[in-house]
Amino acid sequence: MIHFVGAGPGAPDLITLRGAEMLKKTDCIIYAGSLVNPALLEYAKPGCRIHNSATMTLEEVIAVMKEMEGAGKDTVRLHTGDASLYGAIREQMDILDELGIAYDDTPGVSSFSGAAAALQAEYTLPGVSQSVVITRMAGRTPVPEKESLASFAAHDSTMVIFLSTGLLEDVSRELIAGGRKADDAAAIVYKASWPDEKVVHCTIGTLAEAARRENVTKTALILVGGFLDKGYDRSKLYDPGFTTEFREATR
Repeated sequence: MIHFVGAGPGAPDLITLRGAEMLKKTDCIIYAGSLVNPALLEYAKPGCRIHNSATMTLEEVIAVMKEMEGAGKDTVRLHTGDASLYGAIREQMDILDELGIAYDDTPGVSSFSGAAAALQAEYTLPGVSQSVVITRMAGRTPVPEKESLASFAAHDSTMVIFLSTGLLEDVSRELIAGGRKADDAAAIVYKASWPDEKVVHCTIGTLAEAARRENVTKTALILVGGFLDKGYDRSKLYDPGFTTEFREATR
């Protein structure tokens, strides 16, 4: 059987308990070596085959899965963060369906959650933003026309931008074209939860400059939105004047 497992944002102890147990028991691990912390491979049992998918094509990954399946062995396909975000798992699952090979999927802690923790921030603040847009800048791989950064920026919601650290001048330009201001708050979180994690506060207009100054060229998330500022409304959930299913208002 093939087990797709989310590795979490980086720190080895941020993988789920289920994911860690799968790593301990499996006969083969195919891991995304460009992003997954290699410390997670220490969970592997002696004799476990390990492949770094950063040097492999989809066809080569599937070939290893087929080989292990034919030998009656289990394989863990270890993806960074949570595999449902930019994990390219659908194309693997579709091929496994065609081959009649069973698989399951264990979610992981996404790096966008790790970034919020690094910032000690809450993405959804009353009176500021109740929506989070997870997206990326169009580059060598395009995005649908209706999903441009500018179109999302116009909503003024919280934005978490993946896979765009090498395109920060374009990111700034698109965000401003969508109505954000150059001096609006932004942040760059490099390798959230890793030992060398770095948090850089800046503005939309200084994203590229800040990344150059801090020597951040990849493996980072770009965060934009009013949640980075100080102001917000108090939550109704714990307001003594607000009745809920479990508590009557006291004033």
